[in-house]
Amino acid sequence: MKGGIVVSTTRVQVSKDREIGYVSLNQPPANALSQTMIEEIDDAFEQLREDKDVKAVILHGEGRFFAAGADIKEFTKTTGKTKFTQLAKSGQQVFSKIEAFPKPVIAVIHGAALGGGLELAMACHIRLVTKEAKLGLPELQLGLIPGFAGTQRLPRLVGKAKATEMLLTAEPVSGEEACRIGLANHFYEEDEIMDNAVKMARKMGNKSATSIKFALELLNLSEDATVEVGQEKEAERFGDISETDDAKEGIMAFIEKRKPSFKDQ
Repeated sequence: MKGGIVVSTTRVQVSKDREIGYVSLNQPPANALSQTMIEEIDDAFEQLREDKDVKAVILHGEGRFFAAGADIKEFTKTTGKTKFTQLAKSGQQVFSKIEAFPKPVIAVIHGAALGGGLELAMACHIRLVTKEAKLGLPELQLGLIPGFAGTQRLPRLVGKAKATEMLLTAEPVSGEEACRIGLANHFYEEDEIMDNAVKMARKMGNKSATSIKFALELLNLSEDATVEVGQEKEAERFGDISETDDAKEGIMAFIEKRKPSFKDQ
């Protein structure tokens, strides 16, 4: 399914197959998100950002879990308010870069996405889950709170009331329920999920890279800007895209009743 390995570390692997890039978390048994692992995830996405062949990214975990949380053992070696604050900010910065990534990022979640693992998944544009996967923010069980923007992204996805319930009870939801409440897009059986992720990524990869980039930019803007600001930016980008070769090709293909052949120009 995947092509050759582009980058391989002890924790994160990057590979690609035509227009799809893969970021694989490979730190068994839990794929716990240590600070080093988060830095390597950042490096992986930066490489795929520069790869013009890659038009969509699939993020998944090897082994039993997507990512079962932050590396709690690392917390015992961190002391002082300043260091914990910086730890949270560094993770937030990496996840914000994924959220603003100019190529669609699909999180493929099996087993569990808990704590930092769910915060990572929520930074992705699309979340596909197995039916029995567990998704939650259990930090309050440890006397902590989420630190990688979980308190900010969760209510935007599921609403404040459900986010409050999930945070304060620390109870995870199943993959099936995650879809029902808007936390995930689709659920599948475990042996079907990756094939469906690839199908979705291929559909996205058939689009013009510029139109994908602008669409993601405008979708992100919709979360924070007023409708008026968003509309103004949309009109500006509509003008920008009209001058591309891909837009001209897409229009002609529609008129000629054929599939467009985009060149990402």
